[in-house]
Amino acid sequence: MIIFFYFVTIIIAVIAVIYLLGYAYIFNGISKTYLRGKSSANIDDGTLFSSNLIATKNPKRWEEAPEYNKTELPKNIVDDLMHSNTASFLVVKNGKLVHEQYWKGYHQSSKTNSFSMAKAVTVMLLGKALEEGKIKSIDDLFSDYFEEFKNKQFGDKLTLKNLAQMEAGLNWDEDYKNPFLPNAKAYYGKSLIDATFSRKFKENPGERFEYQSGATQLLGFAVRKAVNQSLASYLSEKFWIPLGMEQNADWSTDESGMEKTYCCIHSNARDFAKLGQLFLDHGKVNDQQILNLDFINQMRTPTKKSEDIYGMGFWINNDNPVKHYYFLGLQGQYIIMVPEHKMVIVRTGSYNNLPKTDRGRPDQVKFLVNETVQLFQ
Repeated sequence: MIIFFYFVTIIIAVIAVIYLLGYAYIFNGISKTYLRGKSSANIDDGTLFSSNLIATKNPKRWEEAPEYNKTELPKNIVDDLMHSNTASFLVVKNGKLVHEQYWKGYHQSSKTNSFSMAKAVTVMLLGKALEEGKIKSIDDLFSDYFEEFKNKQFGDKLTLKNLAQMEAGLNWDEDYKNPFLPNAKAYYGKSLIDATFSRKFKENPGERFEYQSGATQLLGFAVRKAVNQSLASYLSEKFWIPLGMEQNADWSTDESGMEKTYCCIHSNARDFAKLGQLFLDHGKVNDQQILNLDFINQMRTPTKKSEDIYGMGFWINNDNPVKHYYFLGLQGQYIIMVPEHKMVIVRTGSYNNLPKTDRGRPDQVKFLVNETVQLFQ
C-alpha cells in the first residue's frame, strides 16, 4: 500500500512538473498517437484536430488521357512504392491523367495530411496577398504586423521574404521526434502563438538557410493579418474554387482557429495534382491568371544561401538530368513538377525514416522522377 502511494505521488509530481514547464501538449500528443497505435503524426489524423474548411464549387474532374492506366508500373517502381508504404501515386502529363493507383485501402476521395506541402501553399497565399495589394512588399518587416518582434534581438530585421526563403534565423530545432522541441508543441499544442512567438533568434535573419517550420508559421500569421480572413477561406476563394478542386479540404488549426501554415492541409491526391498543374501552367487556369508569374518564378528559383536546393516553399533539383521542383511533406508527401516533360507526379503515404542523402532532398523524389519520365515518354 505504501509503495502504491509513493508510486501515485511520483506520477502526480511528474505530471505537475510537465504542466509547469509548459509541456502539457505532450499528453495531447500521446492521446492522438501512441494510444491509437501510432508512433508519430500520421497522414490520417485530420479528424483528430480542429480545422477550417477549404471549400470548393463546381468541381471539375481530371480529364483522363487515352492511355490512362494502360501502362503497368514496372517492378522497381512498385517495389519502391510498396516499401515506402505508399497510399497514392498519380501521374499527369500534358494536363491529362495518365496513371492513378492506390494501396492499403486508400482511394480517389481519401483525404490525407499534406504535412509540409502546406508550406508552399502558404507562400502561394503570400503571393496572392502581394498581388492584391494587401501586403505592400515581400520585404515588409514581420514587426510591421506584430510589433512585439521589434523588442527581440534580431527580430526587428526579420522580413516576410526571410520567412518564405527559410532564412529566418530562429532558434528552432526542426526535429519531428523529440516531444520537447517546438515542432511537437506547434502540432499538438493549444496555441500556435505560444509555440512560435516565444522563440528567440540565434542569428541575423537573411544570413543563412535553415529549414524551419516556425518560419512558415510566422509567415502565416502575417498573411492572415493582412488578408483579414481565415487562410482556409482565402485559399478557397483564390485557388481551390478557380482550380475546380474535386473535394472540399480541411486545414488543421489550433484552438484559436489559426491554421497550421507549416503543415496539415487534408486533401486527396487528385486535388494535390491540380496544385502542381497550376505551376506547370505558369499560374493560369484556362485563360485566367490566378497567381502572378513573376511571383511563381521567385518561388521556383533556388536561392544561393540554400546552395540551390530551395526557393520559396519549393524544393528544387536543377542538377539532376531531369530538372524538377516540388512540394515536400513529412513521410514522403510529394507534388513534383517536371516542366520539360509537362508532367506532375503525386505520391502520398507514410514513409518513416525517409532517406534524404542529397542535401536534405529525399532520394525517392529523384528516383520517381527519373523512372516515371522514362516510363511515360
